[in-house]
Amino acid sequence: MNRRIPVYEYLRKNWLLVGILGCIFLAALYPQLGSKQGPLRTEYSVKYGAVSLIFLISGISLKTDSVLYTFQQYKLHLFIQAFTFVLVPIFAQLFTQLLTLLGVNSWVLKGLITVACMPPPVSSAVILTRAAHGNETAAIFNSVLGSFLGVIITPLSLLFNLGYTTIVPLVGTMIQLVTTVLIPLFMGQIIRNFAGFRGHTLPLNSISQCALLFVIYTTFCDTFETPETGLSAPDILASVFSGTRPHRTNLTLRRLVLVLFMQMVLMGVSYSMAQYLHHYFTAQDTVAIIFCSTHKSLTLGIPILRIMFHGYSHLSQISLPLLVYHPTQIILGGLMVSQLKDWVHAYRGKRPPV
Repeated sequence: MNRRIPVYEYLRKNWLLVGILGCIFLAALYPQLGSKQGPLRTEYSVKYGAVSLIFLISGISLKTDSVLYTFQQYKLHLFIQAFTFVLVPIFAQLFTQLLTLLGVNSWVLKGLITVACMPPPVSSAVILTRAAHGNETAAIFNSVLGSFLGVIITPLSLLFNLGYTTIVPLVGTMIQLVTTVLIPLFMGQIIRNFAGFRGHTLPLNSISQCALLFVIYTTFCDTFETPETGLSAPDILASVFSGTRPHRTNLTLRRLVLVLFMQMVLMGVSYSMAQYLHHYFTAQDTVAIIFCSTHKSLTLGIPILRIMFHGYSHLSQISLPLLVYHPTQIILGGLMVSQLKDWVHAYRGKRPPV
């Protein structure tokens, strides 16, 4: 009798999560390999290689009708953008007020508020939504839209919430989005509609997830190579899976737990609100909401911080929440993919009950 062992079934079902954990350990072993200016030249191989490949595959996979329909889902887009740029900063202000009473360092709190004002990234939320069989088209649209809006809204939000602001490099941001996201998407649609290639002969979903794993690997290489974090692979994994690590109570680890708690609450709130508005959103829409409305961009965030607080002795403390937020949002997403996929299959095309 040919029965697959439970361990094999678990690994097959959760291979993305296993891959993420493997990337963390590989990055911890030799972070110089995948860090910026390292042998892999990730400033080019990630931005113009892996990320562009992810969106090229999305362009090939997406039905043109679904792309056109997504433009009409204004309620979904409004919800995600309002949550990203309004509700998250409000939550961060309330959260930091509570932490102030607990004596948390004020510069770290400024870092948390800065994280809350950031726009979404353009890769992790999309591929996690795709992996969980959510509304991938909406995830792409809102990630790109949020990045464009962030050029204008993020400086204003920082000014309102912190009293500091800066000018976001408008031209550079636009060029990056066009070259790494929009052009590959457009090329994918051309290949699909004019060349007739649908990718049936290739495991496109697995290829795009492998590209994401490469992005994740290089992200953790940068994390472990950044002196400000002082984090190791055991630190991050212990905090994600247990929320604490008894024999390590240093300040860096406690701050990691704060960021992790903030992410979990925001994901829970976004899910609850989407469920409350279940008459408007399908299960696939809810998956896109969970990832797109809570993920924050490290690529745009770090340059903003270094411009705003250049010369400040507390720059490392301000930067730490954002440096930690980015990798942990990927781990949390990987943990949730399998469960969300099962949930989507149970309510595919339907309005899930509250």
